[in-house]
Amino acid sequence: MTLLEGLGVEGDAHAGATVQHRSRKRWRPDLPNLRQVHLLHAELLDDLTAQGFSVAPGQVGENVLTRGVDLLDLPAGARLHLGPDAVVEVTGLRNPCVQLDRFADGLMQATLRREPDGALVRLAGVMSVVLVGGDVRCGHDVRVELPDGDAVPLAPV
Repeated sequence: MTLLEGLGVEGDAHAGATVQHRSRKRWRPDLPNLRQVHLLHAELLDDLTAQGFSVAPGQVGENVLTRGVDLLDLPAGARLHLGPDAVVEVTGLRNPCVQLDRFADGLMQATLRREPDGALVRLAGVMSVVLVGGDVRCGHDVRVELPDGDAVPLAPV
C-alpha cells in the first residue's frame, strides 16, 4: 500500500486532507482529516479470535496491522516510522461503531471494556495522519518516536 503525505492511503475511501467520515462530513466538511490511516494491533485480533470471532487482517477497517507495538498507550503526537520511508503521526483512538456489528454480531462491544471506575476503554486501534508518504509492506519494521514534552493521552477522534 502507498501512503500519501497529508492524505492517507492511496485509493482508500477515507483518504483526504479534510474529514471523510460520512457523518462528520455532513456536520463539518472543512475539518482536518485526523483519521487518514487506521492502525490496529494484531493482538486485538488474537483476543477476538479467543472470544469466538472470526476476524482476519483487514476485515475491521484497519489499514496497518502491527504486532508488539502498544498502540493504545502511545501519546497523541507519537510518530510511527513504517518501513524505510513512511511516517504517520498518531492523532487519537478509533471509536468503535456499529459497523463492526454488521460484520459480526457483538463485535463492537468486544472492542470496548470498562475500567473498575467505569471509564470506557476503546480497544479498536489508533488513527493517524501521514507526515511522510511511502510504500508500506507486510514485514516492514515499525519504529516509535515519542513527542517532546508532557505526554497527552489519546482521546477518540
